[in-house]
Amino acid sequence: MLRVLTLSSLFPDASRPNFGIFVEQQTRGLAAFPDVEVCVVAPLGLPPWPLSKHPRYRSLDALPEHERWRGLDVRRPRFVNLPGTGGRFHAPLLAHALVPLLERMRGAFPFDLIDAEFFFPDGPAAVSLGRRFGVPVSIKARGGDINRWGHKPGVGAQVIAAGNAADGLLAVSESMRREMIALGLPDHIEVSSTGVDQSRFAPRDRDAAKARFGVAGPLVVSLGALIPIKGHDITIDAVAGLSGVSLLIAGLGPEHARLEAQVARLGLGDRVRLLGPVPHAEVPELLGAADVMALASSSEGLANAWVESLASGTPIVIPDVGGAREVLIDESAGRIVERTPEAFRIAIAALLADPPPSDRITQAARRFTWEANAHHLRGYFQRLVERYRTR
Repeated sequence: MLRVLTLSSLFPDASRPNFGIFVEQQTRGLAAFPDVEVCVVAPLGLPPWPLSKHPRYRSLDALPEHERWRGLDVRRPRFVNLPGTGGRFHAPLLAHALVPLLERMRGAFPFDLIDAEFFFPDGPAAVSLGRRFGVPVSIKARGGDINRWGHKPGVGAQVIAAGNAADGLLAVSESMRREMIALGLPDHIEVSSTGVDQSRFAPRDRDAAKARFGVAGPLVVSLGALIPIKGHDITIDAVAGLSGVSLLIAGLGPEHARLEAQVARLGLGDRVRLLGPVPHAEVPELLGAADVMALASSSEGLANAWVESLASGTPIVIPDVGGAREVLIDESAGRIVERTPEAFRIAIAALLADPPPSDRITQAARRFTWEANAHHLRGYFQRLVERYRTR
């Protein structure tokens, strides 16, 4: 039996059901093997009292510390998140908070390794815990954890040190792997591609799906958190120049008010809507309704939204970031363009005027499955444990 302790500060909960949903899906795939047992530790960073009682943190503070979440055993320990420190104390405070929990768990769940699913603060904390408990550590890079935290003063050195001390490293794309090596991490990094449930994300009656969202005519969807790096403002400006084209933006985040103001300023209230957070169960229908999925991110590892769109038979327009060229090998399923409103407008217009055949689009997503992801992970974790025990 392989016992995996998955440590992930990016994991869904009742207050944020879509938060890190891809980590949940990956973990459920791994846990489905009869010879693998998984326990998830999804820590919650809260500021010291009385700030912890602020309405912003109330929903997190109310979450259970131990629950069964969609078939997975999940612990949600709290650790101190000190505001205004730029994250430099996140990892040591997280490791300190987890020691007593892991000591209690160890008796009933003698984990063979620690699987850190986000590079910061999970990675440095996992390395510290791995040394304490005498188990190997794997750290996975997903995009923002390297692109943001890996270059941040006071934190970047922690990321690099953890990467060099870990027993194994994973990247979501070959592009991400190259960025990690350029940052100063060792080159023994394996690519662990994301997956997509192709029984749920598949072509459907597009007109019927549009009607479900109250849309008739050409539809563009932008799917991602409402944060600056996702570039929803660029997509809005692009659609402003496309007469009769509607845009639906699905996501939650601090940019909501600014994007709403942009829509109002451009007079696009009848064509552009911010849907807020769309439950993941409804995302297949949303993507199936779209004629194009446009996401103008400034950085990505390998976005799940790209692959889910392709599996749904919906072409994508994206900038040349992260693993874009590993997903769109040619223009049969979409366009890679400059990150400007004009470039996005031209590419969207071209795909609306001459849509690629649905089967050519879905073919681009065929190799991205959760089954393949889980098989790779199980073999990779087994190799780490065996090497650790024989060294």
